[in-house]
Amino acid sequence: MEPMDIVGRTKEDASLPKATMTKIIKEMLPPDVRVARDCQDLLIECCVEFINLISSESNEVCNREDKRTIAPEHVLKALDVLGFGDYIEEVYAAYEQHRLETMQDTVRAGKLSNGAEMTEEEALAAQQRMFAEARARMNNGITVPKQPNPEPEQHNTNS
Repeated sequence: MEPMDIVGRTKEDASLPKATMTKIIKEMLPPDVRVARDCQDLLIECCVEFINLISSESNEVCNREDKRTIAPEHVLKALDVLGFGDYIEEVYAAYEQHRLETMQDTVRAGKLSNGAEMTEEEALAAQQRMFAEARARMNNGITVPKQPNPEPEQHNTNS
């Protein structure tokens, strides 16, 4: 019988892609260092267990705050609670970098899909508006009419 985790899945159900993990492991080591296959498997298992540990503690932090969605600040608090406080600054920096890259990808995708160029501020404002509309629909069961994109302002130089 397979060992089960807390949600009733076998340990093999929750894993990380071996090729990706092997690449990460090799990138972290000098080129002349080889890693045995069973060592790679052990490192992957350690990563899975670490993710489970952080996820579980993040959920606990979230529950203590009477929230239903785990947010990045819950993960950062979980790191601190579990004794990984020294990593919080680096983890937060990686999170911010990821957010910026994701936002830039969103802006680029918008430029490619509709041909209109959008600044990061415009993209963020549009994203916030869409989130607000979705939240309103979800919370109130009402349909919010789609707002047309604002036309660029025409400045009249003749006064």
